[in-house]
Amino acid sequence: MSATLPVLDSDFKPPAASGAPVKPGILDVPADTLRAWLAERGQPPMRVGQIRRQILAGRATTFEEMSDLPKSLRSDLAESFSVFSTRVEMHLFAKDDTHKLVLRLADDRMIEAVLIQDDGRATACISTQVGCGMGCVFCASGLNGVVRNLTTGEMLEQLVRLRNLTDANSTNPDRAPRLTNVVVMGMGEPLANLENLLEALAVAGDKNGLCIGARHVTISTVGLPAKIKRLAESGKQYSLAVSLHAPNDELRTRIVPTNDKTGLDAILAAADEFYSTTGRQVTYEYVVLGGLNDQPHHAKQLAGLLAGRKAHVNLIPWNDVDGLPYRRPQDADLQGLIDTLRRSAVSVKVRKRKGSEIDAACGQLRRKVEREVADGSQDGREPGESGKPAAAGA
Repeated sequence: MSATLPVLDSDFKPPAASGAPVKPGILDVPADTLRAWLAERGQPPMRVGQIRRQILAGRATTFEEMSDLPKSLRSDLAESFSVFSTRVEMHLFAKDDTHKLVLRLADDRMIEAVLIQDDGRATACISTQVGCGMGCVFCASGLNGVVRNLTTGEMLEQLVRLRNLTDANSTNPDRAPRLTNVVVMGMGEPLANLENLLEALAVAGDKNGLCIGARHVTISTVGLPAKIKRLAESGKQYSLAVSLHAPNDELRTRIVPTNDKTGLDAILAAADEFYSTTGRQVTYEYVVLGGLNDQPHHAKQLAGLLAGRKAHVNLIPWNDVDGLPYRRPQDADLQGLIDTLRRSAVSVKVRKRKGSEIDAACGQLRRKVEREVADGSQDGREPGESGKPAAAGA
């Protein structure tokens, strides 16, 4: 008998948009429910694995393409379900082969997903919520707060859609033929939707799924200590990235308002426990805001905070967002941060900027598309149409 994928048990069904009922996405249908549906039609349980493998491994985008299924079953599936519950509202790509998708969900909400291709890797950056409730002052994702968690299937669909943008027949050593890495750094706070996320990643990591090893998955968090501990206890070798952004509680609470409920000490203690439990080095993300958190005294405090810890710092020069008052750091200030950290033996690098001409920073394009839809205009593009950078309003 064919091997089966991990069972999906996410029962949440997003409310349908106004108008005709929306068929449920097949990746959000619990395995037991799908087996029962198949049994009513005289089909064996093994069909569950076949259907999912066709989507996850076989790149099928319609039921009709699932040639190993009986034709009558393909027709029945199409009448009852959708391969994807999402649809591509917009697809943009940059000169560096970064792709950005704005996906419209079944309830008409929008999210973003990004494919970054570089040095033989294909990295998917996915969202976990519609919006975000953490309130980071520099981030476009949370400007309107959080609406809801994404389902397991909605997260899987992002991965599948991004994987389908890779070239399975590629012989270019700079381009991977499939997804090699996942960073859970899109819209939302991943640990606030941890159970659905863990289910999605279990399927993505399965040999009948997307075959993405746990060590190639990085989960970002603003710092939820109890959930960091839960992630460590999951038994998976996922990497953890903590969005730090400040070296002291006073400044961090200004930048990340939810810090007043946790504090740096509790977050760092949880991160230390994560390292102790998993043996996985923790990465600390630090968005560098010109003049706000990049001065010499900030650098010394940050070095003091992380010195002696098994840690790596990603410095991320801020990307401009319309309507927000922050600015990119001066080169000298950025270099000062780097030098001070290195003198304290703290591993550090500056994250390479990718896809800047397609608003690849989290939440930017989604907000632009929502405004354009509200205004009845999309810069001359039809929904779902691909556009080169010049068409993206860069």
